[in-house]
Amino acid sequence: MSSSAINITSDEINFLIYKYLLESGFQHAAFSFYNESLVSKSDINASNVPHGSLVSVLQKGLQYMEVEAHLQEDGTEINCTEPFSLVSNHVCQVKKKNEKNTTIKEKEDSIPSTKNVSINSTNSNKDKKDKKETIFPNTTTTTTTTTTSSSSRGGISSNNNSGDKHDKEKDKYDKDVKMKEEDSIEIPDSQVTTLIGHTNEVFVCAWNPSQSLLASGSGDSTARIWKVPPGPCENSKEPVTSLVLNHRNSNYHEKTIDVTTLEWSSDGSLLATGSYDGLGRIWNKNGSLIYVLDEHQAPIFSLKWNKKGNYLLSGSVDKTSIVWDVKTGGVKQQFEFHTAPTLDIDWRNNSQFATCSTDKMIYVCEIGKDKPIMNFQGHQDEINAIKWDPTGNLLASCSDDFTAKIWSMKTGGCLFDFKDHTKEIYTIKWSPTGPESMNPNKNLVLASASFDSTIKLWDVDVGKCTYTLKKHLDPVYTVSFSPNGEYLASGSFDKYLHIWSVKDGSLIKSYKGPGGIFEVCWDGSGDKISACYSNSAVCVLDFRL
Repeated sequence: MSSSAINITSDEINFLIYKYLLESGFQHAAFSFYNESLVSKSDINASNVPHGSLVSVLQKGLQYMEVEAHLQEDGTEINCTEPFSLVSNHVCQVKKKNEKNTTIKEKEDSIPSTKNVSINSTNSNKDKKDKKETIFPNTTTTTTTTTTSSSSRGGISSNNNSGDKHDKEKDKYDKDVKMKEEDSIEIPDSQVTTLIGHTNEVFVCAWNPSQSLLASGSGDSTARIWKVPPGPCENSKEPVTSLVLNHRNSNYHEKTIDVTTLEWSSDGSLLATGSYDGLGRIWNKNGSLIYVLDEHQAPIFSLKWNKKGNYLLSGSVDKTSIVWDVKTGGVKQQFEFHTAPTLDIDWRNNSQFATCSTDKMIYVCEIGKDKPIMNFQGHQDEINAIKWDPTGNLLASCSDDFTAKIWSMKTGGCLFDFKDHTKEIYTIKWSPTGPESMNPNKNLVLASASFDSTIKLWDVDVGKCTYTLKKHLDPVYTVSFSPNGEYLASGSFDKYLHIWSVKDGSLIKSYKGPGGIFEVCWDGSGDKISACYSNSAVCVLDFRL
């Protein structure tokens, strides 16, 4: 009988690790590993490797280990519900080892053994649990437990059957009420339009500020401009048309290029995109390429237009930020203050902006000046995002050090240091307010999204957390305020898009999509929300209460 040979190369292992880092949001770590492991020189086609491949391989390996640990010499299988782990021995493996050592010792001592080591429990007649629950018990929302009577535990036996019946009826009632509440907030597929066209993860999306156009950027080397039909969203069989913006670069060694960031100009006439090959591109709304911006030497992770629309700002892993002159497509000025990759940038006004980096520093810069006009120092780990408030007086930042901070341009120091999150904070957003917003008199709120699976809303007038939004089960990658500031949308790798009330922190609507969510955003009217997914889909949801 012939058997096929298994040939696993280090290039394949390295590529799966690189893709896992990228999918998990560790983009700068992915970039470093990409080059140090020489994945950049491999011939592996990224488009042929499914999302979540590394976890899938490890999961299948654990399943094999489970079968191996539970298979007895007589061919029967031990019934066990204890979890497996990548970093510790399974309970049955320990028992088998102890049993084997005991048998050897008994033979050596020539003493007949009367000890019966029983691995099967009283649960032997129960059906075996689902593999996924056994291997990754924390990923399930319900836990199955075995209960015994009080007398079997050595307690006092009670025959209060009426009380038991009452408790069961109450539990059933509570469960029914909860299910009805969940059904009432679930957005049905009939109110969702799915945009099909990308062939890899979709990392970013953005609505055109003046038309019903949605831009998306993917790991398939393209961005797309979707012409979203007006009116209510629906699960239509007719595909939504899109313009395909090709980002393939013949001089780049990788076959596919991630489009990592994109943004529309304030008037909606131009779209800027940044990609993993270090190139920025400017397109018109009809999908025609206007400029290729080629001064960066490493991936671009952030692009921002100033309000006037005459300058485009870019931040790169090459540690620099560049202000581009939109009229010529040339470099207006390059800023080289950071000592490590630049992760985010944001305009304060038409000539001043801030940058943050893995070097834990924030610099406030101004066009025409060769030194920062201010710097903020205080984070203990890399800074993932920065955002100016609508007045330009306050700058919010968030970091892998589990904190978000508010910096004051008036004092030049830290105004508030928010420490309530228990894991890395991935992004932050200010609520829209001020004279140009839908609700100019609304109080200013800061939202922070964390790998601890929560979102927190902060009152920056008093420096306190007003609400902690707990419903997601996985890291939250994205949050977005509605144009009127009354609602907040959030997206996580648990596949859920949740919509919350900013007023009281309550959950208003939910939608479970086809994959992990990288970004969500509202259209200008506040009637529609888009979400981009790890499975290559883009969804548009109706939001009309």
